[in-house]
Amino acid sequence: MAAHNATHAPDHASESVRAREIEAEQTHLDRVYRRLEEKIHEAEFLMDDAAKRGQVGTPGAFAERDAQVFQAGVHLHRLNSEYEDFLFGRIDLLLGKDGKKGPDGAYTSVEPAEGAIEHNRAEIAETLHIGRLGVLDADYSPLVIDWRAPAAAPFYRATPVAPGRVVRRRVIRSKGRKVLGVEDDLMRPEITATLDGEELPAIGDGALMAALGRARSHTMRDIVASIQAEQDMVIRAPAASVTEVEGGPGTGKTAVALHRAAYLLYQDRRRYAGGILIVSPTPLLVAYTEGVLPSLGEEGQVAIRALGSLVDGAEATAYDPPAVARIKGSSRMQKLLRKAARAALELAPGGTAPPSGPAGQLAFGDDEETVPAVRTDRLRVVAFGSRIELDADELRAIRHSALGGTAPVNLLRPRARRLILDALWARSGAGRRYTDPELAAEARGGFDEDLITETSFQEFLDAWWPELTPRGVLAAMADEKLLGRWARRVLNPREVRQLARSLGRLDASGHGPLSVHDVALLDELQQILGAPMRPARPREADPLEHLTGLEELTTFADRNGGRRRRERLEEERTDYAHVIVDEAQDLTPMQWRMVGRRGRHATWTVVGDPAQSSWSDPDEAAAARDEALGTRPRRRFTLTVNYRNPAEIAELAGKVLALAMPGMQSPKAVRSTGLQPRFAVVGDGAGPAGEAALAAATAAEAERLLGEVDGTVGVVVAMHRREQARRWLAPLGDRVVALGSLEAKGLEYDATLVVSPAEIADESPAGLRVLYVALTRATQQLTVLSAERDQPDPAGVPDLLRD
Repeated sequence: MAAHNATHAPDHASESVRAREIEAEQTHLDRVYRRLEEKIHEAEFLMDDAAKRGQVGTPGAFAERDAQVFQAGVHLHRLNSEYEDFLFGRIDLLLGKDGKKGPDGAYTSVEPAEGAIEHNRAEIAETLHIGRLGVLDADYSPLVIDWRAPAAAPFYRATPVAPGRVVRRRVIRSKGRKVLGVEDDLMRPEITATLDGEELPAIGDGALMAALGRARSHTMRDIVASIQAEQDMVIRAPAASVTEVEGGPGTGKTAVALHRAAYLLYQDRRRYAGGILIVSPTPLLVAYTEGVLPSLGEEGQVAIRALGSLVDGAEATAYDPPAVARIKGSSRMQKLLRKAARAALELAPGGTAPPSGPAGQLAFGDDEETVPAVRTDRLRVVAFGSRIELDADELRAIRHSALGGTAPVNLLRPRARRLILDALWARSGAGRRYTDPELAAEARGGFDEDLITETSFQEFLDAWWPELTPRGVLAAMADEKLLGRWARRVLNPREVRQLARSLGRLDASGHGPLSVHDVALLDELQQILGAPMRPARPREADPLEHLTGLEELTTFADRNGGRRRRERLEEERTDYAHVIVDEAQDLTPMQWRMVGRRGRHATWTVVGDPAQSSWSDPDEAAAARDEALGTRPRRRFTLTVNYRNPAEIAELAGKVLALAMPGMQSPKAVRSTGLQPRFAVVGDGAGPAGEAALAAATAAEAERLLGEVDGTVGVVVAMHRREQARRWLAPLGDRVVALGSLEAKGLEYDATLVVSPAEIADESPAGLRVLYVALTRATQQLTVLSAERDQPDPAGVPDLLRD
């Protein structure tokens, strides 16, 4: 954080100075808007001109028209998107060492020239305004510098310790076209600086403190106006290899990850446009953060997906108890799933195990599919005027031989067909009738062709080696007896029972509520099974495509259609140019494998905090993480400052951190509010009376917090109480959010109510770390509500939070 030691204008003149400075910024903002309107008119002219060119019916005109429309449409969309509140900062700079200018029109020198400061006095040589979009005037001088441009870096990196050329940093607060206020930090408070002959004033109590004090809403704001130096180092780090970022609660890890995505697009749009994936732990965090990138001008360029939404066609809606989650997330599941995928073929008719449904009914497709009743315990064909037969033992041996290959199970079907044809050819004895190899090869070719075109042979093959789907195999694992056979030497009997019962919520085709851990299993099974080759579907071609080679983009609706096509492609995409993993400490080994497949050729940014990990075996997860990231070089950063929590809340949370991870240092809070956390106690009681008392106390404390803060209130409960809590708090309105302990990661509220810390801590082996997360969500006030299980002292402080 940049310290603020400015000498402010005297009290009697401070308001007039503030008004004068606001008016000066308003004048500049008006000029910027006039220039923006000119640029919008230019873009609209290009659109109209391109449309007229399209009326000339030559292939060249169509191609030129398409390219112009596309580029003008992109430019116009960006201008319109950034038209609100895009100017937010200013830096006043000393004369630089050289007179070189960058492509944005700003001087490139970082350090001041010799003699720029004499006798603690200096003249401001350059003023730059920072915004979401770069804007040049008609003479190509910068009116606004894009926040990602090199010239904007001093706005974020200058501190009183290392100010560079920066004398004053200003954050401008505006709404629409109106400047509402300014907040200044002096980077060189020891000098007297002048601008146009007048002394440079400092307004307000510091930009960072003003930003931290603002009320929270249900969506994350960008922090583009308040990025701090250590955060900016991460955002602007080179994209090559792996960038690892660690930081405790409130250090801005998630915001930094989002801003880094926008920065990478600015630096190398050709490489990264549409190819950045951000993986978040929960849908709540996705909903909370998804507005940040559009506010930075990057709408539609980055895919933000929750872990439970990474597999197309699957969406996690169920919750696994910790014991089941540990089984499903463990790397042991790789071996079990491989065995289950191969063994699942035995459930097909003709296998060693009988089918679970009626004859001819298969449950391995996306839907149960009724097929003709075909005997698969033997195969009879007619060739060369005689009947040839393979019995059940021979077919079983062929299946076993085919499964000895390393290819995905569904892709082994052609190998199995080849082995069947080889066995039938050998049984026919036809090979012994030909002494000429060419004649033998010709006869064999005819033999194969005759058989594979027979409908009965195809029906047999479809029934004997059915196409397996991930959902179907997962559903088959709900059979405890079969699972026990497949899981021998992988899981113990208790784990087999727990896993089978969990998967029992799926129907025979694998449809039903999925957990976030099930989704990772489906992804693993997709790799194990593979997708069989299918005929290419005919593509609907543009009627003019044969002339131009380009899709027609003529109207706004067409451009939206193009965006929908991009969104559809995004849904199908599984390989990205850059992958950003948020809250990486929570990923299980199986989830790391799922995410790793989407970044095989990517550069990475991995953001997390070991102290907040909810996974019970960090070493196992670290091994899977290393496998996913491969041998790429790694660059590590640590964020050390807590911008979210007041010192009073951070101190209380630190007591739990000391229990959860002895020796781990929590980040340093930058502010103190003087408001100590509040402790309340639920009256004694068991059964329905106790539940009613807990419900009433939770609602009462949440209502009290609503009256204390202007923004949102988060109520964190143990996972098994989350639905109850939502019912308890529904009458209080949408400013209150009830969430389970595992859903709180990455979120923040003006006030937080943590209900029964002991229940949260006892949920899993990682419960203390989960409680630490819950206690660090508040920006202003924290209340802890204890029940009998928490063993509160006379002051209401639960056992876990006492010294």
